[in-house]
Amino acid sequence: MEREVLLTGIGGQGVQLAASVLAHAAMAEGRDVQLFGSYGGMMRGGNTDATVVVADGPVLSPPTVGAAWAALLMHPDYAAPVVARLRPGALVLRNSGVWADPIGRSDVDVVDVDATGLAAVAGGTMAGSMVLLGALAASTGIVGTTALRAGVRACVPAYRRQHLELNDRALDAGAGAVAHVAVHPAWAGARDGVELGSAP
Repeated sequence: MEREVLLTGIGGQGVQLAASVLAHAAMAEGRDVQLFGSYGGMMRGGNTDATVVVADGPVLSPPTVGAAWAALLMHPDYAAPVVARLRPGALVLRNSGVWADPIGRSDVDVVDVDATGLAAVAGGTMAGSMVLLGALAASTGIVGTTALRAGVRACVPAYRRQHLELNDRALDAGAGAVAHVAVHPAWAGARDGVELGSAP
């Protein structure tokens, strides 16, 4: 089984870091992973997208998947192509701190999370993508909390180690923001009240 997650935003929102953390967390749990990132020529303000495929066997998807199981939408700019690639019934976690308009799809499950606001409370607005990542893990169990924290430590460069605790707080804030949301299990056998994401 494969779970395709699309991430999109603008440069500076941490989309590529979140994708890398998710990929490392899934590998730490023994799953096969494919990560593909793309971004514009500007460091901040340009488009930035990533695709992460997590599988319980060899990944068969091409690097650019045609249809996806879930999406993390950090900003409405450049998001339309990502939204168009979602399967009916896909889970969409949207940064409601910067986006209130409809996404243009009535056949997907949209969950609003004020990622920007929650990241600011955690200590830095640039951790918004980590808020959405924590929400994804909590609502689907695609990876567990322990693996996510390990992923943060594997991906944050040495010169930014002072931000490790901020990222941990942002992950926790995202998980707390979806405590009321029905679970969308990524893997068979997932149950409420159990840390999801364990390797098969």
